[in-house]
Amino acid sequence: MRDFSSEPPDPETQASSAKTQRKAGVVLGAIAFGLVLVLGFLLARSIGRLNRQMVQLSQQTEGLNRRVEGAEQQAQSFAQQASQAVASAQAAAQQRDEAKQSEANSAAQAQSALQAAAAAQLQANQAEQKAEEYRKQREEELQTLQQVLGQIAETHRTALGLVMTLGEKAIRFEFDKSDIEPQYRDILNRIAGVLMTLKGYSIYVYGYTDDIGTQEYNLKLSGRRAQAVRDSLVQAGINPRLITTQGFGKSDPRVKGDSPQARAANRRVEIGIVDSTLLFSSQPLPPK
Repeated sequence: MRDFSSEPPDPETQASSAKTQRKAGVVLGAIAFGLVLVLGFLLARSIGRLNRQMVQLSQQTEGLNRRVEGAEQQAQSFAQQASQAVASAQAAAQQRDEAKQSEANSAAQAQSALQAAAAAQLQANQAEQKAEEYRKQREEELQTLQQVLGQIAETHRTALGLVMTLGEKAIRFEFDKSDIEPQYRDILNRIAGVLMTLKGYSIYVYGYTDDIGTQEYNLKLSGRRAQAVRDSLVQAGINPRLITTQGFGKSDPRVKGDSPQARAANRRVEIGIVDSTLLFSSQPLPPK
């Protein structure tokens, strides 16, 4: 039997086998190259598609981001508007509460004012009633006082009280004299006795002269006559703080003319008894 394994290969066969192998390698290489081209093409298409998708996604993302930012800004605007609306509502509520409180305070003040007005009206009515009672009481007192003093010297009513005229029929003053003669002291004592019983009255003593002499001289003379009567009343017991004196000289003559009788009548002193509550001046004119 022939052993082929130990025989050397045929050169022709070897050459054929090597050629076949080369062809196979070329085919395989071509196939591999084709596959590489196909895979590269496919890969390039995939990469391009992916890039386009990435660009689209990027654009979509940017759009979404812009929408999100717009939404956030709108949300912030809405939140700010809502905050302002809440603040406005709170301010309106506060103003409403303040208005209600002010209305309540005004109503309370109006009620208080009405009560105060009613109280003031009541006090005014009471004061008017008391004033009327006081006037009636003073009127009765003055009527009685006029009757009593009228028995001593000539006395007449005035708007503020009474006036006594101490002329030649009561106290006679000699020409250019201010002394009170002793025989007239009793008249002044009687007058003082009546005046000491009065309450709420002021006493005014006014002196006058005749028409002889200058006005300046007669003012001083009439002042001395008023002072002399005032001193006599004080000596008789009248409070000196109640008496005010003033000289009017030869003004306001009681009797017109220059006869001795007229001049004697004008040399006089008048005593005014005035209700202190009716005085409006510290130095009133003679209450005639």
